[in-house]
Amino acid sequence: MDEGKALKIRLTFSVILVGISLMFAAVVTDHWAVLSHRVEHYNSTCEAAHFGLWRLCTKQFYIQDKATKERSCGLITLTGDRNCSYFKHFSPGQSTEIFERTTQKEYSISAAAIAIFSVGFAIIGTICILLSFRKKMDYLLKPASMFYTFAGLCMIISVEVMRQSVKRMIDSKETIWIEYYYSWSFACACASFVLLFICGIALLLISLPRFPQNPWESCMDAEPEH
Repeated sequence: MDEGKALKIRLTFSVILVGISLMFAAVVTDHWAVLSHRVEHYNSTCEAAHFGLWRLCTKQFYIQDKATKERSCGLITLTGDRNCSYFKHFSPGQSTEIFERTTQKEYSISAAAIAIFSVGFAIIGTICILLSFRKKMDYLLKPASMFYTFAGLCMIISVEVMRQSVKRMIDSKETIWIEYYYSWSFACACASFVLLFICGIALLLISLPRFPQNPWESCMDAEPEH
């Protein structure tokens, strides 16, 4: 592997590491979406919730008199009592009856399972690209690029499953939630998809053999790599 190609691979791998870090941050945190319910009158207790792939957190805080026409709890960053619990289908015995009643368990399990596949692809791709720096093992760059591309695709599929889950919760008449917004964990997941997918394609292009520069030059006649 020549020095120019090795430098391109290292730069691409550095960006990939940023994408992997964002992916891990999205998978392990619980700020994918924030939900709030209708407030009938102020000077009362309001409940909001934020959740991720594994856990739901609810927060109760006191709503003071406002001059605005908002009818929801507002920002969940307000101070209040915070209670977090893992989803019942992942951790039997945990109390998440409200969430279990207002969303589809299949959506939550699917999003978490697909995210785990994304993590697995990223780990395998990292192992391949580290081994490719050894002498005469640069052939591992192609499978590494495909693993990173698959990791990005799995992450965006998990994002879409989560988005559909939130949308169905808001649209359902059986729920108390009327407003929602996606938080920083959701943004990390989307950013990791962009970085992993683009860098995976770039790594594949870098790993391809040099194309003939002249019409009469064949691949076999091209200058061999050092």
